Amino acid sequence: MQKKYNVVVCDHIHQAGLEMLENDENINFIMAADVDKTELIEKIIPTADVAITRSSTDVDAKFIAKATNMKAIVRAGVGVDNVDMPGCSKEGIIVMNVPTANTIAAVELTMTHMLSCMRMFPYSHNHLKTDRIWKREKWYGYELKGKKLGVIGFGNIGSRVAKRAAAFEMDIVAFDPYIHPSKVTDLDMTYTKDFADILACDIITIHTPKNKETLDIINDAEIAQMKDGVVLINCARGGLYNEDALYKGLTSGKIRFAGIDVFIKEPAINHPLLDLDNVTVSPHLGANTFESQYNIGTQAAQNAIAAAKGISYAHAMNLPIDESTIPSFVKPFLEMGQRIGFLESQMNKSQIISIKVSGYGEIAEYVESLSTFVAVGAMSQNSSDTINYVNAEFVAKEKGINIEAENGGDSSVFKNLITIKLTTSEGTTTISATIFDDNVQRIVAINGFDIEVALRGDMVMVKNTDVPGVIGSVGTILANNNVNISDFSLSRNDKGEALAVILVDGAVSENTMTALDTLEATITVNYAKI
Repeated sequence: MQKKYNVVVCDHIHQAGLEMLENDENINFIMAADVDKTELIEKIIPTADVAITRSSTDVDAKFIAKATNMKAIVRAGVGVDNVDMPGCSKEGIIVMNVPTANTIAAVELTMTHMLSCMRMFPYSHNHLKTDRIWKREKWYGYELKGKKLGVIGFGNIGSRVAKRAAAFEMDIVAFDPYIHPSKVTDLDMTYTKDFADILACDIITIHTPKNKETLDIINDAEIAQMKDGVVLINCARGGLYNEDALYKGLTSGKIRFAGIDVFIKEPAINHPLLDLDNVTVSPHLGANTFESQYNIGTQAAQNAIAAAKGISYAHAMNLPIDESTIPSFVKPFLEMGQRIGFLESQMNKSQIISIKVSGYGEIAEYVESLSTFVAVGAMSQNSSDTINYVNAEFVAKEKGINIEAENGGDSSVFKNLITIKLTTSEGTTTISATIFDDNVQRIVAINGFDIEVALRGDMVMVKNTDVPGVIGSVGTILANNNVNISDFSLSRNDKGEALAVILVDGAVSENTMTALDTLEATITVNYAKI
């Protein structure tokens, strides 16, 4: 009987996410959003393999002390200010967030504030609707066209704000020391390493996390260097703009208008900025759309399920590497490597002897870190131990598993390619994979067969002698067992063999697998769930 994992939902998430947890046969779902926090920590958390939290639950020393069985914590949102990250790392608990779920909501709110500041929309609206005064001459604003927009932080949100601003025919200047300049310049925008270029812009918007480097990144000194009449937007984190300096700049007229969604202390119902008539404000609404709440709930549930089963720890925050030192393209490869390790361990279910990870192209420089992720994925399938990034190397050594990382140099076909060779007491499995521009993880080779297939969902792999009728027979068996095919990829080799990789819409029964295995042409048949 397959183990069930306890996933505790500590705070409310979208119903669609709850249904995903309820419907997974390997998950024991515990809804504890309305449970008293003391009872939650004392009675429920000790049994949890994974917890899903939001801002209402503090993952502090008391929480961590009781989380004796916990593999991972999923913060359903972007910020992890309420999570004791060092404390979790010390206990080997992986902390994950869902950084892209509310991306569009935050982007569109930023544009809302930008337009509102330029046209003073909330004030003209109130003047007519509340005061019932029709006075058009009072409300002359400014156009976005031709204005220079400074974007601090060019990640998921900042880059999308820039693209939308470009549609308004604005000139974009981006400052982000952690990205390759081509990410900006390829969009016909200006990349700068000189922060003074940002301070010279007509409008400035910020999209960075809050840390020692970014806290008070805009203060009195920076505001003094800005244009008279600058407009500032902050829909990211409270405190990125020093609030005292912001207030002084707004009252002096140096800052003509500001659009603010976030504050250092919230709720900010008595904040001095609320008294000013050149500020548009909102009560931290960056994620407040129905679409983003659905995305947050479902992505948090997906990540929790994957973490409980050891498949992957998507968007892990406390990685065994310093994320500030690696390019943005590396992290998706790390996550993909772990998923492939998990896949291969299902294809080759026996004692692991060795894991060899090879990197080609730019990713080759990070193959040592990649091997840790692959080991986590591979060992979690066949180990009673809790395997994570913190203890993977130790557990592997203890079990006599050799982990090898190889820098393969440049790839002849792909910009970046990883190849993972898993050797067990029963044989060897080798998979190569890459990530294309659409950000979809794709397998490009399995055991010598060149094949392209997305790395997701339920997967049936049939290796057979290359004779007529096999595809039809496989399709008939799946149809007779109510298994719907979502994708079918086929490859042949020079040995008279073929490999079919079939993505299906749901779990495949033992009876179905037996029927496929008994086909005369079948050499091997495997089923894996990613």
